[in-house]
Amino acid sequence: MRRLKTAIGLVLTAVMLFPVYWMINVSFTRDQDMRKSPPNWFPVDGTLDGYRTVLDQQLPYLGVSLVVGLGTVTLTLLLAAPAAYSLAKLRPRGGGALSFVLLVAQMIPGIIMAMGFYAVFLSTGVLNTVPGLIVADSTLAVPFAVLILTTFMSGIPEELLQAARTDGAGVVRTFVSIVLPVSRNSLITVSLFAFLWAWSDFIFASTLDQGGDHQPITLGIYHYIGNNNQEWNAIMATAVIASVPATILLVVAQRYVAAGVTAGAVKD
Repeated sequence: MRRLKTAIGLVLTAVMLFPVYWMINVSFTRDQDMRKSPPNWFPVDGTLDGYRTVLDQQLPYLGVSLVVGLGTVTLTLLLAAPAAYSLAKLRPRGGGALSFVLLVAQMIPGIIMAMGFYAVFLSTGVLNTVPGLIVADSTLAVPFAVLILTTFMSGIPEELLQAARTDGAGVVRTFVSIVLPVSRNSLITVSLFAFLWAWSDFIFASTLDQGGDHQPITLGIYHYIGNNNQEWNAIMATAVIASVPATILLVVAQRYVAAGVTAGAVKD
């Protein structure tokens, strides 16, 4: 029975991962073999022309996406971590209402937010800029980050905070020296999601940065498909390279995502 379950699991995993494999296979396929019937299931007589095209034309887009992703993570943590600490431990007046507002904010469709940002950015002069895109992407990540971090920080034992106060630490010192280190796993979790949202964003990018000089990889792929809809090896090579940073982050950070935030913080 166990072997049957394992076999079923392997089959289902193979089915789900097949589009990824086919993307990689096509990225190495020559143009003359692209419409071959039946298709090559392996990159026979493979070529690196698609990847050369990516490095030649798409590398600037990848750099912009990396800047936007890291900027979104930084801004999200700067706003969400103190807010979550306040809601979890300081319990300000109206904190419950604020948590409800943050929950509702995640239900607003992205296109509606993009239209609102367009009007604001147009009047403030930050339309078609990288900082404007970072701010827009952060609006998706901050509410989620505050709710997640609040949940984690609520579980931090009061004994830790009380010990810090006894040693003379103020609110800020306690937050920096105690709360943030203990909340490492939750911080990595929200950082991962914030980066992935910014990296894969298309709605904000196409609405707020369509005419900018520095555009993210989602727009790079979009424009490339529109201009070169026959060069599928280059298109798939772009998709493969665009997936590499996110894949590396998922592999590196997966051990922290499900880890307990207070594991080992205190002794019984």
